[in-house]
Amino acid sequence: MSTGEAVAAPRGSETLARFGKYALLVIVACVSILPIYWLLSSSVKPADGIYQFPPDWIPMRLRWSNYAEAWRSAPFGNLYFNSVLVTVVGTFAQITVAVLSAYAFSFLRFPAKRLLFLLLLGAMMVPGHVVLLPNYMTIAQLGWVNTYAGLIVPGLGSVFATFLLRQHMLTLDRAVLDAAEVDGAGHLRILWNVVLPMSRPMIVTVLIIALVDKWNDFIWPLITTSAATMRTLPVGLLMLKSDEGYTNWGAVMAATVFVVLPVLVVFFFAQRHIIAGLTQGATKG
Repeated sequence: MSTGEAVAAPRGSETLARFGKYALLVIVACVSILPIYWLLSSSVKPADGIYQFPPDWIPMRLRWSNYAEAWRSAPFGNLYFNSVLVTVVGTFAQITVAVLSAYAFSFLRFPAKRLLFLLLLGAMMVPGHVVLLPNYMTIAQLGWVNTYAGLIVPGLGSVFATFLLRQHMLTLDRAVLDAAEVDGAGHLRILWNVVLPMSRPMIVTVLIIALVDKWNDFIWPLITTSAATMRTLPVGLLMLKSDEGYTNWGAVMAATVFVVLPVLVVFFFAQRHIIAGLTQGATKG
């Protein structure tokens, strides 16, 4: 075998392997995008087009009135206001608590620090639905049912956000923090001027995760609100479902687009920061 043939064989194998990887990525991407495409296409289909079999993947008849009908069927203006308020206020409050807690667990010395952190990790093992009843009983006794306080306050603490930020902060260059301390900076100044700028990618990552989680939250707003004026967007979708058995699924799909679109826009513009934050990683304990 000549030298040229020996070199060509590995190159051919590498090309084939690269082609296989790209083909697999394309397949995974198509599978991931398929539900979104089906949602968008169904939102402009007439009722008979949605139930058609085999499915009509490229609708020929477009029914844009589904969006107008969906908007009229539920108070989406009020639902958007509630969702935006609860998501923005709740997310920034949660991130503030998580940043302060992570800084304390990373750089402060206090009794039983390791034990408290282990208890914090233990809380991550508890399913969220386990605390629904205790939290509801608490806000009911406080008179916070059908209030913004009842929607926001129980979600201020995030064990996952605190853990992720704490693990990241432990990877920061300690010499920079020591230099700031020598210059006379206190903890709040070190946090604001040193730690936060160095942790921006991870903070943005945690912020986006918390924002999406609160925007899509369904169970907690469902059980803590009974007035239509206090409902959020995911719960508001129930208003489009008919109790008589017939449901205009075209309008439901259009309403779902109202709910999903803001999250997709946020993720599209923030994906670079999310990837940067997640790939920084941290293994230091």
